[in-house]
Amino acid sequence: MSGKRQDYISWDEYFMGVAKMSGMRSKDPSTQVGACIVSRDNKILSMGYNGFPLGCSDDDFPWAREGEDLDKKYVYTVHSELNAILNYRGGSLEGAKLYVSLFPCNECAKAIIQAGIKTIIYDLDKYAESASVLASKRMLDAAGVRYYRYQRTGRKIQVDV
Repeated sequence: MSGKRQDYISWDEYFMGVAKMSGMRSKDPSTQVGACIVSRDNKILSMGYNGFPLGCSDDDFPWAREGEDLDKKYVYTVHSELNAILNYRGGSLEGAKLYVSLFPCNECAKAIIQAGIKTIIYDLDKYAESASVLASKRMLDAAGVRYYRYQRTGRKIQVDV
């Protein structure tokens, strides 16, 4: 055999796979979201997943979706996109791409815009009609941040660890 292998994964498959695998680190029992920030020349810059801030124990803070506001996860959780931005230690993210398993909310959109990220590749948009996502898209459009849905290939990637 003298030619290169032809069945290697594409950049989009690779980075969305990394984002989804990052989401598997989340301890959230109902929603696991992962993000991967990539440079213009396809180098991974940072990753993140949804969870609590450093120092806030996964055992002491609530994971509930229902109940009183302070007893629900929503007021404590850091989303994967913001975690990936905050985890980055290398300087500017200007012009970077963000791969994320769920379309960013309005709060994450603000951070994405401010960080200089110019492209978002997302997998699911299950809250597309929510005020949060509609506001997110409005801000991203106004700021010139391009976003598009990841085109699933149907390829199964298995990693034995």
